[in-house]
Amino acid sequence: MQPLKGLILSGGKGTRLRPITHTSAKQLVPVANKPVLFYGIEAMADAGIEEVGIIIAPETGPEIEAAAGDGARFGLRITYILQDEPLGLAHAVLTAEPFLAESPFVMYLGDNLLQGGISELVAAFREHHPDALILLTPVPDPENYGVAELAPAGDGEVGRVVRLVEKPAEPVTNLALVGVYMFTPAVHDAARAIEPSSRGELEITDAIQHLLDEGMRVEPHVVRGWWKDTGRLEDMLEANRLILDNLVERIEGELIDSQVEGRVVIEPGARLERTTVRGPAIVGADARLSDCYVGPYTAIGERCTISASEVEHSILLAGCTVSGLDGRMESSLLGRNVTVRRGERQPRAYRFMVGDNSDISIL
Repeated sequence: MQPLKGLILSGGKGTRLRPITHTSAKQLVPVANKPVLFYGIEAMADAGIEEVGIIIAPETGPEIEAAAGDGARFGLRITYILQDEPLGLAHAVLTAEPFLAESPFVMYLGDNLLQGGISELVAAFREHHPDALILLTPVPDPENYGVAELAPAGDGEVGRVVRLVEKPAEPVTNLALVGVYMFTPAVHDAARAIEPSSRGELEITDAIQHLLDEGMRVEPHVVRGWWKDTGRLEDMLEANRLILDNLVERIEGELIDSQVEGRVVIEPGARLERTTVRGPAIVGADARLSDCYVGPYTAIGERCTISASEVEHSILLAGCTVSGLDGRMESSLLGRNVTVRRGERQPRAYRFMVGDNSDISIL
């Protein structure tokens, strides 16, 4: 088998995360102070993949290139592949065909997070040599996903894939396709053979179904850990919580009359005065916190300033300022350089999703 390549899809408009994504690629929104995209790149590197292509869109491609660079920091090589329009995952595969050539490859959706990475998946693919390998996970709302139907199998076994349906109105199973796939070059012909769906896209589920119809072997792999599509605010906050749960305590900033409880990371240059941070939480480099409380499952980005406020279960991107809130800000996502400050009245709690460079005064 030729060396595996990686393909990360990092286009798309991120409409469900607006207004954050009006000014930034959704794949670069940080979870636990690291861009979501970087988790996928690191998973590729950990699985031993040395060449990765990243599908980019015209609108956000330059920002993604600037953030991820040539891949050297991750221990691999990155090639950027422009997809002019978001015409479906199978279209992205065809767009990347000159890069992929005859290599088998892992395809990873750049706004997904998968516990434990993909090393186990890559090992299974190399051992069993299927024509495709798909990841599945039980979900409560399968009608919103591509869904797999499996043949009956013995106890403890996973049956072969019989059929795939994209967003079925009446799902037969609750097994949704996770945004990670493995393919041989046979998928290129399959992608060329299918027609656009009702939404005008070349669906990867249709390409995989074509492989099945041609008698090729598609192997399922049920995810044991968690998987998150970070396309919505609630999913971003949940992914932040899941990753922070595995935080290893590290205090490199300065604490003045302050205390930390539980698993907390204070990055270099951060300064805390008369502040309590209850983990799991992370405070980014050069942040300034004074007379405040930071509760569990909060990620404070670099150069943020928080004073006389309470923040909990939230994500603050770089350069945010939160000051004088006579109440608790919770379950919020603030874009870069957002300012939220207190006015005269006294509400008890706040919840925000605010785009970059905003300034909010609460009256």
